[in-house]
Amino acid sequence: MDFSQSVYSLWQATGLVAFTGGQLAMIAVSLVLIYLAVAKNFEPLLLLPIGFGGILANVPVAAIAGPEGFLGMISMVGLDTGIFPLLIFMGVGAMTDFGPLIANPRTALLGAAAQFGIFATVLGAVALSVYAGFDFSLQDAASIGIIGGADGPTAIFLSSQLSPDLVGAIAVAAYSYMALVPIIQPPIMRAFTTPEQRKIVMKQLREVSKVEKIIFPLLTLALCILLLPTATPLIGALMFGNLVKESGVADRLSKTLQGPFIDTVTILLGLVVGSKLEAAMFLRIETLGIVILGLVAFAIGTMTGVLLAQLMNKVSRVPVNPLIGAAGVSAVPMAARVVNKVGLESNPRNFLMMHAMGPNVAGVIGSAVAAGILLAVFV
Repeated sequence: MDFSQSVYSLWQATGLVAFTGGQLAMIAVSLVLIYLAVAKNFEPLLLLPIGFGGILANVPVAAIAGPEGFLGMISMVGLDTGIFPLLIFMGVGAMTDFGPLIANPRTALLGAAAQFGIFATVLGAVALSVYAGFDFSLQDAASIGIIGGADGPTAIFLSSQLSPDLVGAIAVAAYSYMALVPIIQPPIMRAFTTPEQRKIVMKQLREVSKVEKIIFPLLTLALCILLLPTATPLIGALMFGNLVKESGVADRLSKTLQGPFIDTVTILLGLVVGSKLEAAMFLRIETLGIVILGLVAFAIGTMTGVLLAQLMNKVSRVPVNPLIGAAGVSAVPMAARVVNKVGLESNPRNFLMMHAMGPNVAGVIGSAVAAGILLAVFV
């Protein structure tokens, strides 16, 4: 090979020649995700690695997200198997205090009501396939619907099992809407409550004993095993992490789960989810449908949680502020913080944070249960 041919071959191997318009568009999308993480502080722990992974996935020639690329190999080990979301749930369990839910068990109903958006959106995805020409299978519809639970790891776990090709779009939609909770939820909360309802002050929660906190994860796991074994991977991982924390005898394990462990898995999960943002997989009309349906699911979940809280307030002897129903989506603890903020705007003495944490952590369990139901039906 003479010098001119060598120079030509080298030129053909550069990104300047190999870039496609789709790859450049997806790099631009990835940069937007990084901007939202850095400048707007929107879910930075995940949007930052997802955005960077998206850039790497669209680098031409290198095939970083391919079967032999380093992101592709990590994806095969952790994402395709569904292991990463389960490991994340262990860390989440170690960081979660179920005390508010134990102190006020009826708030579990609010966590369940907020999952209505998941199943409504499954039907919506099917309708788009039948009437609008979208190419969504029943498995795809189930994976899209889980976005309404506002639980990123659960969405990734379910979609990796049912719709691997949609993991990137579903993950980005799920985490984007989680980050946008302070923007999306308040208008819905105000639309379905009156100023007087938002001013309701709730009774202080009772103190929960250590024994109750230890029994709770074991009892929850037992019920899951008996009633819905398909949800056991998620529920089991969550409850294991929580038991490690509440037992009080494994501080090193608890601190590891809450810190280095979940941080490491989060980095790897974010990068491999970003690797699914390849132009060929992401730039499709179905992606737009996923984004729209995800927003609808999230809005319906917020609305149904608030409406059930209103019903509880009417039939209960103890006042219930309907705002706490919005925390039933499992964006922990962002949704509870938003409820507290809206409550304080209506009544400066109205501190709803702990009351909202009940349905908030119930929503984490609820979304995992919903995922188990969808797995049982559609696998």
